[in-house]
Amino acid sequence: MDYQNTLEYARQMDAADSLNTYRDRFHHPTLNGAEARYFCGNSLGLQPKAVRAALHQELDDWATHAVEGHFKAKHPWFSYQDMFAEPIARIVGALPIEVTVMNALTVNLHLMMVSFYRPQGKRIKIICEAKAFPSDQYAIESQVAFHRLDPKDAIVEVSPRVGEHLIRHEDILSAIATHGNEVALVLFGGVNYYTGQLFDMKAITEAGHAVGALVGFDLAHAVGNVPLHLHDWNVDFATWCTYKYLNSGPGAVSGIYVHQRHCNNASLPRFAGWWGNSPDTRFKMEPGFVPAEGARGWQMSNVPVLSMAAHKAALDVHDEVGMERLREKSIVLTSYLEFLVATTASSDEVEIITPKNPAQRGCQLSLFVKKNAKQLHAALLDAGVITDYREPNVIRLAPVPLYNSFEDVWVFADVLKRHLSA
Repeated sequence: MDYQNTLEYARQMDAADSLNTYRDRFHHPTLNGAEARYFCGNSLGLQPKAVRAALHQELDDWATHAVEGHFKAKHPWFSYQDMFAEPIARIVGALPIEVTVMNALTVNLHLMMVSFYRPQGKRIKIICEAKAFPSDQYAIESQVAFHRLDPKDAIVEVSPRVGEHLIRHEDILSAIATHGNEVALVLFGGVNYYTGQLFDMKAITEAGHAVGALVGFDLAHAVGNVPLHLHDWNVDFATWCTYKYLNSGPGAVSGIYVHQRHCNNASLPRFAGWWGNSPDTRFKMEPGFVPAEGARGWQMSNVPVLSMAAHKAALDVHDEVGMERLREKSIVLTSYLEFLVATTASSDEVEIITPKNPAQRGCQLSLFVKKNAKQLHAALLDAGVITDYREPNVIRLAPVPLYNSFEDVWVFADVLKRHLSA
């Protein structure tokens, strides 16, 4: 597109944007008494205005029905999780039976590894990305140690080449092929939190399966951000949080996906809990775990209704728009931000380390700031622009298509220009 670095052009783009009214469906934070320009949706999404009414509905049902709310609430708590199967399945490209909502992300990552990391003989290795989010690193290390293996022997990290920021796709495939019959599990993030690099999950899954390994993904930065087709890609399992691009609130519940070929396999090892038992026999209170159908058989505890009410309100907005329209705007909005940064800052000042190809990124740009990165981050805050800083000198920006505007990204670039000039 023939972009222009003017406020007038940005406002013209907003006027032509079919999603521009969704911005008003969210609460926007304030700084210095004015509405801020918010670019931290890759850490915490904004609050949908519908959340308050959704929470009050459950509070009212709790007040009115108490324990009978499990069956008499507007959305009965006994089957509360069932409301999420279809909208979540649409977002991640799965069958409804393959998904459910439960726990928190790292808890679910551990539960998935209980079932899908089963080292035997020489096949003990986990192949993962270097600089994965720390909770993933800790989970992998502790799971390996749980099996009384040495992380130095069992964990293979694929790193960017010297002098580069991104992991080359061919290096991922090469690592899988090189370690071959020693690989038990390939476990990657769908989108790298630091660089915003979107990995080719279909090809990684095919490569892992070709050497006899299972393949899973942490989709914390991918779900609700980029198109996913987990079932068709033949991915074995995945998990994600819902407080970033799904806007479900701080510490919100997580989701899991287990492929259809696994999800009714009762022989898979798992840590069982009451709420994962079949609803047909759950209240018989008898010993002997009988898993519920599909991914619900991995649930452990009763549903956290208040947290999930916020998640449902957020999903309703997301599902109303659909991933196709979100992705269409995301590509244009992120590309406009890229254009503005490139025309505002020299390569001696700022380097964009996120892939240039829109097919290899979501709605994120990571700026490698050559000098005074912390001061720039502070200056942006002072000017009413909320961004995210990561050591040693990276500022991450997430222009989220549901609630960010073209004017937002123009204002960011204008503040950046003024700071660099100063």
